[in-house]
This record gives sequence, structure tokens and C-alpha cells, in this order.
Amino acid sequence: MPKLGESVQEATITKWFVKVGQKIEEDDPIFEVATDKVDSEIPSPVDGEVVEIRYPEGAKIAVGEVVAVIGIKGENSTGQQHSTIVSGDVSMPDLAKSEQQSKKPFLSPLVRSIIAREGITDSEIATIQGSGDSGRIRKQDILQFLQNREKIRLEATIGKVEKSVNAVGDIVEMSRMRKLIAQHMVESKHTAPHVTAFVEADVENLVRWRNYVKERFEAKHNLKLTYMPVFIEAAAKALSEFRQINVSLSEDKIIMHREINIGVAVATDSGDLIVPVIRNADRKNIVGLAYELSDLAARARKGKLLPDEIQGGTFTITNFGSFGNLMGTPIIHQPQSAILATGTIEKKPAVVETPYGDLIAVRHKMFLSLSYDHRIIDGALGGKFLKRIAYYLEQFNSDYSI
Repeated sequence: MPKLGESVQEATITKWFVKVGQKIEEDDPIFEVATDKVDSEIPSPVDGEVVEIRYPEGAKIAVGEVVAVIGIKGENSTGQQHSTIVSGDVSMPDLAKSEQQSKKPFLSPLVRSIIAREGITDSEIATIQGSGDSGRIRKQDILQFLQNREKIRLEATIGKVEKSVNAVGDIVEMSRMRKLIAQHMVESKHTAPHVTAFVEADVENLVRWRNYVKERFEAKHNLKLTYMPVFIEAAAKALSEFRQINVSLSEDKIIMHREINIGVAVATDSGDLIVPVIRNADRKNIVGLAYELSDLAARARKGKLLPDEIQGGTFTITNFGSFGNLMGTPIIHQPQSAILATGTIEKKPAVVETPYGDLIAVRHKMFLSLSYDHRIIDGALGGKFLKRIAYYLEQFNSDYSI
């Protein structure tokens, strides 16, 4: 039995390739051994004839122990034979027989050690088709199983889920749009390390102005006045001051966009999400933004947008407040570097500074949240930019012409 490593003191014979009386040549494989570290085929050191096989398959033998005798040409090998010689195939020991009788596969120490290390269950072992003699599971079979293991587990889990869902509901195929959205969201999270900052803005002036002009605005422009045009205007102003936010990353180069093109997330009639883009938003007033936003949103819900109208955005706004949500952590719309989320506007008690001292008053407040790509936007820059948007909303001019 050869030494198969510094710490290896014994090995198990897993297979004989020869029989007693068989002629062999130098380097022909004689038998296979296994340890807890490696499986190896042992070659013949000489030309000759197999005279004696001293141990059967499955026997554990100490290193240095003689396991077989080979008679070389010129020696009287016949005289070496005795009653203990086994002719033909060698029988396996009782342990191996009991394993066969119980229909359990014979596993070498190496294979057993891999099974134990990887936590492979008996039920999983039963699914492995061995490539060895009589279907014996070899090391390469285990390694191949481990490569496919996650796929097998996933398929099994999906099968269980589908079976469970079928019992209580229906399985619905994802729409083409939903598949694209799912892929886009996953790619964004994998691409950009997301950081989200929050700020609470006092929008009392904005709410009062809208309540005062909304009826006249609708009568004059045949259009309902929402808060979103004001949010877009504030974001566009801040982007014109913080050019480092209006960027994209291409490998190791930062693209500074000249245009400020703001996308607005719109829910379609089918429940999917689409982001039409308002180009050069910094050059338009609230009336112009309201008209364009209304037109894009209406056509987006009906699936009537042109390809150019959903491309080229450099920044995105999504309104969680329209669903009554206080705040959220939006996912960046790649290849942009930041996205703003606006929360619902609520009445809250707040401390108000006056010439006569601080007072507690009911004020309209809202949360703004900004998710940004931390590869190119640091916390200080992202925080200052978000605070600037809040400033424009808080300082909104109530004399704004409609």
C-alpha cells in the first residue's frame, strides 16, 4: 500500500482491476484506493503475472502493507501460490456485502468526507447516478452533483410553490413589461451601491398656494393642478446647482449631462410602472411642466408613449405620497445616479419661529428621500442636494403666477 500523503496512515481498496493469474504490464492499473483526501489508481511497478491478492475490495489497509504479489518473468511464481489465494474476482468484506444487501451504494472515504462536509442527505445521494463500476458513486459524480445542486433545489422549491399555489390560487405568467421591470431593478441593485437619505420639509406655503389657485388653474388650463410639477421644478433647480448629481457612470468615467431631463414614474392601467421623461425640465415653468406631465402620464397609462419619450432621462422622481405612504427607499433608474421619492403631505404639530418667540402650530409637512449611487455620490453631496430641494419647496413663492 503506497503512501498517499504526509498524514495518511491507511487507505481503503475500492476496486481491483486485475485477477489472480492475469498477466499485466508495467504501469497497468492494479487497484484503486481511497482516503479521506483523494482517490487514486495504483499502477504495476513491473511486468508479470498476478500471483496473489491478499485483501478484498472494501478492506482498509495500513500504508506499507503488502496487498498483492506479482510474479515476474524468470521466477517460479507457481511455488508462491498457497491455499489462501483467491482465484477470479475477490469477494467484498461483510461490511460491503451488508451495504449491497441494504441497497446502499458503496462510498469511498473521500466521497464520504465530501458528503459530510457539504451536508448531502441520503435522499440526495439516492438521486446521484454513479459513473463507477456497477453504478458506484465516484468523486467526480459528487462534484458534478454539487455544481447542479442549487439548480436542483430551486426546481424542487418552484415545484412545491406551484403545487401549493395551485391549491389556493392561480399562477399568472409575468407580462413582458413586468419581466423587463424585474430585470431592470435587479440589475440596478447589483450595479450600484444604494444609499438613501431622508429629510422632512415644511410645505405649508406650497399647500396654501395650491389650495388658493387650483380652481382658477383648472378653469384656465382645463387641467388639474397636482404637486408633482412643483416637485419637478424644485428638483430641476437643485440639479442646475449640483451638476455632480446629474451624471452617469461609464466604467471608470463620469458623464456630466448638459441637459436636465427628469423622468417621472407612472403606474399604468395594467399595474406596471413606466418612466416618461420631461426634457430640459429646468427651462420650463410650472404651467409648462403641468401640461407636459399630464400628457405624458395619460399616454403612459394607455401604452401610447413613443420610444424617445421614455429614454434619455438623467434624474427620476417617484411619488410614494400618491399611495398614502410617508416615505420610501426607491431603486435608482439605471444608468442614472440618483432618484427622488416624495412622501404624502400631512398635518403635524411643529415648532414655528416668530418675532415673538417660538410657537407650536399645525403645519403641512412631508418626507423627501433620495437614493443615490455611492460609487460617485458621497453622503455630503447627496445630503446637501436633498436639503436644497427641501429648501425650494419650503420657500415656495405663494405669488407664483398661473
